[in-house]
This record gives sequence, C-alpha cells and structure tokens, in this order.
Amino acid sequence: MPPASSYTECMACAICARRRPRRHCPGVHGEICPTCCGEGREIAVACPLECEYLREARKHDQGGTGRPDPLPNLDIRVTEEFLESREALLGSMARALVRNALDTAGVVDLDARDALAALIRTYRTLATGIQYETRPENRLAAGLYDAMQEAVAAFRSRETGQLGIPRTRDNDVLGLLVFIQHFEFGSSNGRKRGRAFLDALREFYGEPPRGAPPSASPLIFT
Repeated sequence: MPPASSYTECMACAICARRRPRRHCPGVHGEICPTCCGEGREIAVACPLECEYLREARKHDQGGTGRPDPLPNLDIRVTEEFLESREALLGSMARALVRNALDTAGVVDLDARDALAALIRTYRTLATGIQYETRPENRLAAGLYDAMQEAVAAFRSRETGQLGIPRTRDNDVLGLLVFIQHFEFGSSNGRKRGRAFLDALREFYGEPPRGAPPSASPLIFT
C-alpha cells in the first residue's frame, strides 16, 4: 500500500473534484482543498464547531457582518450594572439558547436572530400589560424561542421558591434579550451556515470545544 501522502496526491477534492486535497473536512467527511475550505466554510459546508480550520478562521473573522446601523431597540437602556445584577438570569437564558441550538440539527446564528427578535417583540408587548405572544414562523427559531421562555419560567419558579415571590420583571427579561441580540449582531459573520455567535455563547456559558481554553469571566459586551 502506498504511503498516505502519495494516496492523497492521487485524490481529488471532495467538493470541486479538480484540485488536490490538502486537509480533512469533517463537514463533508472527506478530503478537500484549501480553496474550497475557505470559500465553502459555513456557506456550502456545515462546519462542526470543533473543526481546527474553522477555529483558526474564527481568529481572523470580521464579526458584525450584516449588522444593522443603527442597532434595533436602542431605546432599551442596558448598563453594565444592570447586567451584573442579573447575571444569573442572563446565564440561564444563554445556556438554554446554546443547549437547544447544539442539540438541534441545522440551527445557525440566523435562527437565533429570528428567535431573539420574536422574543423581544413578545416582551415589549408584555411590558405594556398586554398578553400577546409573537412566535417565529421558522421552526428552528421557534425551538430556540421556547427554550429561552422555559428558562425564564424556571428561573422565576426558583425565585418564588426561595423568596416567596418572583422578583424578575418582564422589563428585566427584555433588557437581557436586547443585550443578547446586540451581541449576536456584533459576533455573527454573516455566513449562511455561520455559528460564530453560538460558538461564542458556548465558550462563555457552555462546554468549550476540545482544545479551546475556557473563558475566565462572564460575557460582557458593550
């Protein structure tokens, strides 16, 4: 049997079928060329978050691609003091979002964007005293929406058990949702299958990918 290097030289890229492959792609379960890796990353290929080439590319990504100017919901003031005082709820919401996203095949940053927009509309309405829910039509976004709603309900239930009454107001949830939404706009790379935002949340609030150092502090984005 020829050595592995000679075998690779005889193969063709699993994507373009023209150039010689130089690296293994876990997204297509085959060998691909660097050009297809760069051009297809998170566009034509659903890249696993642990892929070494994806993680290296993250270091050079331009976050905030497609970020609207101005950002939406700037009328809702979110201060560092507000975030610090509600850090536990923020963590619960972020972990619920990440957990559902990673457990559901096909979820990308754009699904999270839809879910957050719908949640913000719902909590804006609740803040006025009207009970009306705005659910996203996107099935994947709806799953994220439900997961975050369940996290808020569970947090309030724990508060009631400990304090006798829930202290978390709808306006508190609304402020945290706007914060997470702005973080999504600032970290997403705009790719069709991009998950830079979800990856960032995972590093702060979930299990870090193998080989990546854990974050030393809670997520703060201003």
